Amino acid sequence: MDSTKRPHVGIVGAGMAGLRSAGYLLELGFQVTILEARDRLGGRIYQEKLPNGHFVDMGANWIHGTKENSIFQLAKETGTITTNWDGDAAVFDEHGDILPVKDSERYSTIMWNIIAEAFQYSDKHSADIDSNRSLLDFFKEKVAEQIPETEEDYARKRKIVLQMAELWGAFVGSPVEKQSLKFFWLEECLDGENLFCSGTYRKIMEKIVAPVVDGGADIKLQTRVAEIFGKSSTGSNTVKVKTTDNQYYEFDELVLTTPLGWLKQNLQAFHPPLPPRLTTAIQSIGYGCLEKVYISFPKAFWLEPDASNNNNNDDNNNKNNRTVKGFCQWLSPSYASATNPSRWTNEIVELGSIDPSVAHPTLLFYIYGAESEYVTSKVRSLSSSSSSTSSSAEFSADKNGSIPSDQNSAAQQFLYDFFKPYYSLLPSYSPTDPNCQPSGCLATDWLHDDLAGNGSYCNFQVGLQEGDKDILAMRHGVPEEGVWMAGEHTATFVALGTVTGAYWSGEDVARRIAEGYGRGVAAGAGAGAGAGEREAAV
Repeated sequence: MDSTKRPHVGIVGAGMAGLRSAGYLLELGFQVTILEARDRLGGRIYQEKLPNGHFVDMGANWIHGTKENSIFQLAKETGTITTNWDGDAAVFDEHGDILPVKDSERYSTIMWNIIAEAFQYSDKHSADIDSNRSLLDFFKEKVAEQIPETEEDYARKRKIVLQMAELWGAFVGSPVEKQSLKFFWLEECLDGENLFCSGTYRKIMEKIVAPVVDGGADIKLQTRVAEIFGKSSTGSNTVKVKTTDNQYYEFDELVLTTPLGWLKQNLQAFHPPLPPRLTTAIQSIGYGCLEKVYISFPKAFWLEPDASNNNNNDDNNNKNNRTVKGFCQWLSPSYASATNPSRWTNEIVELGSIDPSVAHPTLLFYIYGAESEYVTSKVRSLSSSSSSTSSSAEFSADKNGSIPSDQNSAAQQFLYDFFKPYYSLLPSYSPTDPNCQPSGCLATDWLHDDLAGNGSYCNFQVGLQEGDKDILAMRHGVPEEGVWMAGEHTATFVALGTVTGAYWSGEDVARRIAEGYGRGVAAGAGAGAGAGEREAAV
């Protein structure tokens, strides 16, 4: 690489990885052009306003791990408000009865102990584990050890723990029975707390965007890439990009930060074709479909004790004084057959008890797998069919990754009705109390967002043979063709599928390009701190 000229680097995608890569390269004197298909920056991180006036994250809204985590540091620097719920979740059983605190605590402890044991087992025995063995298989074996047959009502207790295990799907965006045990160790994140971004990711993104804009990056929005021509195909030692409107851009190097799902769907866009090992890697790593549904109320009624609710007769549980703060889960509901015949488990984070400066009476439902497919498709269908005053673009998930159901009565009513069997069980709910009637909602729709690759982020599913090597292959990219890759799917092993991982991956690929041009290291760089010995050994 010629170190005497100012190299021109193209970056496809203005999400976390692309923006961090751009900022790093600009600091070292590179010319940077960003090609972004959306009409905004941020990629899968952005906010929308609820009808109650509060902004919420439609994409990422967690910081996973606080030890040596660059995103956590940025949160502190920007004064972003975060929340760590130390208490155990409220849990409703399959009949709609809230479990006594001592029971839910015990079952939760068993579940997380099995998760921890699975991480250790996967890390130690990955080479010997059958690729078709799932995390659910491991759960079924271990729950029998945790709750022996000699224990009273052991079958029911085991069943509850296995139902709670389904909640793992809300972490990875796919059902627990699809989670690879062989590569479960790749799901483990940084040490420390898992923090909810109560104040949203807005300030963090502004901090990351600032040096990109101030540094003079040429940002081209609504510019969608159609084809990529590597150096060997151009004959000019440059990389060329063709857009969907037949424009051509030429760069010395190209950083591709498109989501894994987009790569899976656009392998034909590369000339020459990507190397077989890289193609296999892209096809092999899973891609989840986690969605969010926000439902707001005039008041956070669930924070008030309910003296009239007697659906649990355990006097020792002091049920009549129960409130719900933080997490709440409804396990395999048998009481919602009209709307949920598949008995999908549901989980919320309630936003009424976070920092008072940002709290609002809203329930955030996390859905995944078949449930997310059903809900997003239904909402989309109702929005499209019953909106006579809105253009189709207003309901385009291709643009924003969401459907503004608050503007459409049919879609809105569907969401209210679908989730009512769950929020109607919360403390102090009354069907005649106006404070218990939904006042607005907002639903994501990454599944129908082509630019997001019709999904959310990478995961590791049963049948995977070489997950760790697949990640390394994507991280390596095709530098001889001038094509580099970054994104949460190329991150260091302790940060895959996270915002931190995306940030570090953008920094890492920029550092490698800069080293090739003899440009040194940008100030404050520290990509992938704590990657660990396991990664270095692969």
